[in-house]
Amino acid sequence: MKQIPEHPKIKLINFPVIHDRRGNLSFIEGEEHLPYDIKRVYYLYDVPSGANRGAHAHINTEETIVALAGSFDVILDDGLEKKRYHLNRPQFGLKISPGIWRELDNFSSCSVCLVLASEKYDEDDYIRNYKKFLASVKKSSKK
Repeated sequence: MKQIPEHPKIKLINFPVIHDRRGNLSFIEGEEHLPYDIKRVYYLYDVPSGANRGAHAHINTEETIVALAGSFDVILDDGLEKKRYHLNRPQFGLKISPGIWRELDNFSSCSVCLVLASEKYDEDDYIRNYKKFLASVKKSSKK
């Protein structure tokens, strides 16, 4: 796992692991292991080779992304720089605060991407146009 650089809106979370000769067990409790209550859970699977997912930012929602199976890359963009993170271990979650553009790609065969969100689905919380995202970053930096 690549070391996550210091960024106020990005954090690598190491979830508890109970080791057992029969297999390991990890668990995630909202407001215990994440700094928010989990209000929505969704997962991506059967992503075709070469496909990209994401390509949006959130206005209010915090999300934590976990590679439950296989691996994939998460490209995060704060409007100033982009960083690529490779997720491939289910005991790690990449927490992303609002205001970060995210894209997912490089999905391995049989990968499963779990997302734990702080809010229920609300289309008005999404910024799906990259130019609008950059304009919002520019506007908020002037405040």
